[in-house]
Amino acid sequence: MKKITFIGGGSFGFTRKLVKDILTFPAFKDVEIALMDIDEERLDYIKRACEKIARAGGYTEAKITATTDRVEALKGADGVLCTILAGDVDVWRHDILIPKKYGVDVNVGDTRGPSGIFRALRTIPVMLDICADIEKYCPNAIFLNYTNPMAMLCRAMQEKYPHLNITGLCHSVQGTAEMLARWVGADPKDVTYTCAGINHQAFYLDLKWNGKDMYPLLREAMKKPEILNEEQVRNNMFLHLDYYVTESSGHNSEYVAWYRKRADLIDKFCTSGTNWNPGHHAFILDIYDKRRSTWRDETEEFLNQSDSELDLTRGYEYAAYIFNAVFGDNTMFEFNGNVRNFNLIDNLPYGCCVEVPVVASRGGLRAMAVGSMPEQLAVLINTTARCEELAVEAALEGDARKVFWACAYDPLTSAVLSLDEIQEMVTEMLEKNKDFLPWYNGN
Repeated sequence: MKKITFIGGGSFGFTRKLVKDILTFPAFKDVEIALMDIDEERLDYIKRACEKIARAGGYTEAKITATTDRVEALKGADGVLCTILAGDVDVWRHDILIPKKYGVDVNVGDTRGPSGIFRALRTIPVMLDICADIEKYCPNAIFLNYTNPMAMLCRAMQEKYPHLNITGLCHSVQGTAEMLARWVGADPKDVTYTCAGINHQAFYLDLKWNGKDMYPLLREAMKKPEILNEEQVRNNMFLHLDYYVTESSGHNSEYVAWYRKRADLIDKFCTSGTNWNPGHHAFILDIYDKRRSTWRDETEEFLNQSDSELDLTRGYEYAAYIFNAVFGDNTMFEFNGNVRNFNLIDNLPYGCCVEVPVVASRGGLRAMAVGSMPEQLAVLINTTARCEELAVEAALEGDARKVFWACAYDPLTSAVLSLDEIQEMVTEMLEKNKDFLPWYNGN
C-alpha cells in the first residue's frame, strides 16, 4: 500500500480533483489518502467527498483517513501534496488593499509584487516547518507544492532542505497550451512545446503543431477580435515579445510595468478575459469573500449528487502522473516543475527558482537544461527573479531592508511609486503583518 498525504486537505477544489486523478491509476488501487487540515469542519467535508469519489469509482481497496495532526498524516508517506493558505482572508486582504491605497492596483496578488512578497513572508516559515516534519517522518517522499507564491516558497524550501524531493506545480503551462491549441483548431495531443522561465512568467520557447511552428498560426488567429480579446494582456505581450507567456492576463498585468500603472491602460488592456477579470481590482479577494459564505452549500451540493453523476475522468493536473512515475507503475512522465537554477537557464540568476521541463521516473525527479532565454524575455524575467531572491533572503534572514528592496524593484510598483512612497507602503505592510513576523521590530 502506498500513502499520499494532503497538507491543507481542506482545499476542497484541489483535493477533490487530485484524489480523483490518483485513484484512476491501477498502481494506487489500495492507496491510503491521508487528509490533514487544521480546520476540522473542512476536513470532515473533504473526507466525505473523497469517500464518495472512491465509492463512485469502485475503488474499494482505497483508504481515506483524516486528521488534524500533521505528524500522523506524514508518517510513512510516499507522496505529499501541499495546498495550504497561511492566514485567512482577513489577514491577506491587506496585501491587496494597502498597495491600492498607494496607487498599486492588484487583480490577484498571490504570486509576486508587494502582495505576493508579504504572502511569502507569512507562508515560508510554515512551509519550512512542513519540510522539517517531512525530513523526520518521510524523508524519501516526493513533495509537490501547489501553494502560492510558488517560486518564492519553493526557493526557500529548496535552500533549507536541498536533500528533500521538492518541486512546485502549476497548471498554467498545460492549461495555456490547451487554450492555444483551441485558438488554431489543433488537437492538444498534437501540440508539443518547450516551456521555460519562472512560475507564471514562463514562455513557450518552442511551440509546434504536428512538428510545425505554431506561432504564425497564432498571429493569424489573433486577427479575430474574439481571440485577441480573450486574453488581452498576454496577447499584447506576445505580439510585442514574440513568445507566449503561461499565466493569465489578470496575473500578468500585475507582473509588468505596462498595463496597470494608469486607469486608461487598465481600461484599454484589462477589460476582458475568460479566466480572471484583469481590470477588476482585488478580484480574487472578492471571490474568497464570497466563498466564505458559500463553500458549505457548494460542498453539500457535491455530496448530494448521485454517485453516477460524478465525472471521474482523469484530469490534466501533474501530481498523480508524477506519483505514478516515481512509485506507481513507473511510466516516465515529463512536466514543468519549479526547481533551483543550477545550470538550467544560462541567463537567469544562478540558484533562483525556475520553471523548466522535469522528468519523473523511478529514479526520482530530473530537471532538464534549456540553455538561454531570448534576451527580450531574459531582461523581464531577471528583474522578477532577482526581486524574488531578495524576498526569500528577507524571509530567511529576517531582514526588513531586503523586503523594501524586493518591493522597490518590482516592475509595477516602481512604475507607479517613488522610493519614499514605496518605503512608506512597505512599512505599513510590515506593521500590519508584525504578528506573523517575529523578527520584525519596527525598523
